[in-house]
Amino acid sequence: MSDPPDRTLTLSLISHTNVGKTTLARTLLRQDVGDAHDGPHVTDSSSAYTLIETVAGESLKLWDTPGFGDSARLLKRLKKEKGSFAWLVNKAWDRFADRALWCSQHAVQNVQQEADIVLYLISASEDPGSAGFVDMEMEILGWIGKPVIVLLNQTGPPRAAEQEAAEEAAWREHLANYPVVSNVLGLDAFARCWVQEDELMRVVAGALEGDKRRLAVSLGDAWMAKSRAVFDASARLLAEQLASSASDKVAVTKEKILQKLWVGRRELNAELRSARKTLAERLAGRAKLTIDRLIELHDLEGQSSIGFSEASMENFAMPERVSEPIWTAVGGFAAGASGGLAADLVHGGLTLGGGALLGGIGGGAGAYLLAKGMNLTRGKDHCVYWTLGHYREQIQLALLSYLAVAHYGRGRGEWEDAEHPAFWADEVAAVIHDHDSAIEKQWKSGTEGRSEEKLLSKLEPLVQQMLGELLDRLYPRK
Repeated sequence: MSDPPDRTLTLSLISHTNVGKTTLARTLLRQDVGDAHDGPHVTDSSSAYTLIETVAGESLKLWDTPGFGDSARLLKRLKKEKGSFAWLVNKAWDRFADRALWCSQHAVQNVQQEADIVLYLISASEDPGSAGFVDMEMEILGWIGKPVIVLLNQTGPPRAAEQEAAEEAAWREHLANYPVVSNVLGLDAFARCWVQEDELMRVVAGALEGDKRRLAVSLGDAWMAKSRAVFDASARLLAEQLASSASDKVAVTKEKILQKLWVGRRELNAELRSARKTLAERLAGRAKLTIDRLIELHDLEGQSSIGFSEASMENFAMPERVSEPIWTAVGGFAAGASGGLAADLVHGGLTLGGGALLGGIGGGAGAYLLAKGMNLTRGKDHCVYWTLGHYREQIQLALLSYLAVAHYGRGRGEWEDAEHPAFWADEVAAVIHDHDSAIEKQWKSGTEGRSEEKLLSKLEPLVQQMLGELLDRLYPRK
């Protein structure tokens, strides 16, 4: 009778010291493990963690190891022993007297005894031609013979797909002489996206054979299902925010005949400004709530730093009194949006198409001009709503918010609001443009009184589609 297939797939995370293994482990595991700070040999023992486990009892394990320290001496010893690792077994390691060599030996033993796949982490800041220790460590791993997937860490903020592909290609070319290397992928502990993790699982399966490959495929499917569930829940959160914005309204007094002729408008203008402030406060509240829920959904810690003290809420929509911290918190990763929303949050929305600040409008301005300048439009029910242009920019902010959270690795620490990479805004704008008619239809339904529930039933699949297309643009399948 043949032995039952192994139900555990094991990945050993290996690198030269101080490249960020534990930081990446925290991001992949969605939990804080080990010690992660800047310094050599911070991790001094190997630890195993479960990445995912299926209902069938299959599990994916990740080993975080001390990593390579003195690779040169270890390689010299291996050459002397003609590639034999037997001397490691009986050696009395002295982790205090010769810590660097001890770490290298410990890393080798972990790969020998535990690994199905080696995840070898490289700092992308290293030049392929000058990182001599990488070649030595590839030679060591080549003697062990386990498949190696090289991961590029410390890549900096997310970049366009062409730039990341070029970096991967440079390292792939440099490592072409090492048959043990099966692939090279970018996977930054601070700024990776779950799409890249799913790509990693596909690459892992491709590097294995037989039962191990089938196991890797099954575990990859489970990993993907978990990622997809978070994606779907995220789309739901964004759709709820946008459904509320499409139908959000404030009742205002119906214009009298003389007011349409620009006579006696002061009170009506003041009423419109008050409505504008109310809508702006609700918008900011929804934005913060959605971001905080996305942070929690992605197993991150912390909250968006939007502050809603009584003073900030009172002055949020006043152009001359909006504080810089409030704008930074609300729009940090929305900086570079198409203008109107940024102006709305910073200047209270009192802008014309050319960007000139209106400030205060006297009794001589028409209601239509005032409403347009405040990003408001009148409905047939004597209420004001956000304009279509403003609503498009709210969608842009929502999509950028999702990207910011989805790329925030847990190894980076608690959530911090920050500016997004500039090229994201271009990709988001392109996706919004492709769905402009559907967006306009939902906005119009909101201003015509359709319930939030009905809006949500249409917006949720639309948001899913836009997010999916956005991720496909950022991470085209290889």
